[in-house]
Amino acid sequence: MRALAALALPLCLACGAVASSSPEGSGDLVGEVSAGQVLAVPGWAEVHDAAEIDAEAAQALGEVPPGATLDVFLGTWCSDSRREVPRFLRALSARGEVPFTVRYVGVDRSVAEPAGLLAGRDIRFVPTFIVRRDGAEVGRVVESAPRGIEVEVHALLAGEARGVISRRADL
Repeated sequence: MRALAALALPLCLACGAVASSSPEGSGDLVGEVSAGQVLAVPGWAEVHDAAEIDAEAAQALGEVPPGATLDVFLGTWCSDSRREVPRFLRALSARGEVPFTVRYVGVDRSVAEPAGLLAGRDIRFVPTFIVRRDGAEVGRVVESAPRGIEVEVHALLAGEARGVISRRADL
């Protein structure tokens, strides 16, 4: 899978990032991180605070069947991640407690690290939000959400949608 990920260029169309190693000391978050660490990235809290969310979809996030997991793969170097992830965090904060588990994973610029968390997930573009139930992938939102990230993630969690959701035409 690492070899396949390295062939997908560019990784982030909006920011133009291409596969390259994240230099030591770059400040990029790589590995499992908390929501607080994500919002501590310079400028991300401001995007969070300014995000206009669909309030109905944000509230509905707390009403989905329990037990799902949501893995959010993001690049702190990527403008698509900077747009979508703080907006999703804003929707979660508007809702409060939700009946699913969320894990945030920062990836390097080559989308090769952290290898153990990326293995078998076919992450080519970030952000990628993957919804799983009973160990099986239900669907994913890749790079940009057509109707808003909180709307699309809710649709996957509620069983109203399956598969890949994206504005990208090449997935």
